Amino acid sequence: MGETNSEDRAKYDFKKDMQEIQNYRGRGTELISVYVPRSKQISDVMAYLRNEQSQASNIKSKTTMKNVQSAIDSIAARLKTYKTPPENGVVIFCGEVPRAGDQTKMVQYVINPPEAITAFLYRCDSTFFTEPLQSMLLDKKCYGLITIDRSEATIGILSGSRIQVLKHFDSLVPSKHHQGGQSSVRFERLIEIAAHEFFKKVADNATEVFLNRPELLGILVGGPGATKDFFVKEEYLHHELRKIVVSPLVDTGYTDESGLRELVQNSQNIITDLQLTQEKMYMQRLFTEIRKTDGGLSCYGEQEVRDALDMGAVDMLLLSDTLKKRRITIECANGHRHDLTVADADERVLCPDCGQSTTVVNDEDLIDDFFNRADAYNTRLQLISGDSEEGDMLLKAFGGIAALLRYRPN
Repeated sequence: MGETNSEDRAKYDFKKDMQEIQNYRGRGTELISVYVPRSKQISDVMAYLRNEQSQASNIKSKTTMKNVQSAIDSIAARLKTYKTPPENGVVIFCGEVPRAGDQTKMVQYVINPPEAITAFLYRCDSTFFTEPLQSMLLDKKCYGLITIDRSEATIGILSGSRIQVLKHFDSLVPSKHHQGGQSSVRFERLIEIAAHEFFKKVADNATEVFLNRPELLGILVGGPGATKDFFVKEEYLHHELRKIVVSPLVDTGYTDESGLRELVQNSQNIITDLQLTQEKMYMQRLFTEIRKTDGGLSCYGEQEVRDALDMGAVDMLLLSDTLKKRRITIECANGHRHDLTVADADERVLCPDCGQSTTVVNDEDLIDDFFNRADAYNTRLQLISGDSEEGDMLLKAFGGIAALLRYRPN
């Protein structure tokens, strides 16, 4: 479970960082993006940055020149902490961005991408260059793909937006044509034996590539005509795979690689629904508990959920992925400390005890704070998409924070 939370957290942090990075706009061409693949020597990157530092002295605007050189220094300082790039490489975004009034602030993001960076890239522009990371935002859980008719079959996999062909088979099943007399019955029997062997071969290969893949969300089956229905209904597939065949089966005109693309295209609504099904299930459980006279095994609202967490009573945290808040710790000159949830960590907060001005001594994304607490109490955390009806209700009716409980605290 801790592994699932850390996986979900890495995905959430990557998505959150990318949204922030894409929204920044520089006042000039002074936002720097550096992509360093695993294969690139850090010393080569440092030499490249020194050259760019030298070139920056030719920039006419003194402010832009200073900002670009500061960003290069900051990136170089961060790269010095690496002996070699991480397995998937590293991406650093750094530059001065506008704040309120005429002020600016330096931002820096160090991204460990979920997939490998393939080429070194340095770019200085008025926006950060994020295109190579865009496709990595897609959910990488995958679907098995099978297209089949009596003449051929193709097995593939859909991961994010990428379709990969794993196996293709041309069948040896003869096409049906009229044979007179007794030979007609014999010929039909031979066709059915050949078809049976072909279906068995496809199913055995599906077992080989799909069984024991925990990241597989389901298997989409398609093809023209009734063959696909026969293949599934007659239980050629391994019983564990049959459990995850997605219904309904999909009509496609082809059964080769273009058939796989057609299968995915025609299954978009099914795929979206599947990804939301688990979230819907948890939300329905929450609503069922809330309807009970004592509130059942549920609680909602930030403070109530935090109290239940501290008692170890929370089985699963349900958080809206659209919560845009910060969890800060403030301290005043008199030594009073308070933990608060705020919309903006930069807003001025007075000490609740003595009214003195305060300093922010810790600042964290609210969802990251809950991930830390969930791990500490061995609690699962499920992010609920704000795009669904249930997710919208979680945010509007419960402030985006609710929990399913192990037991009801007194």
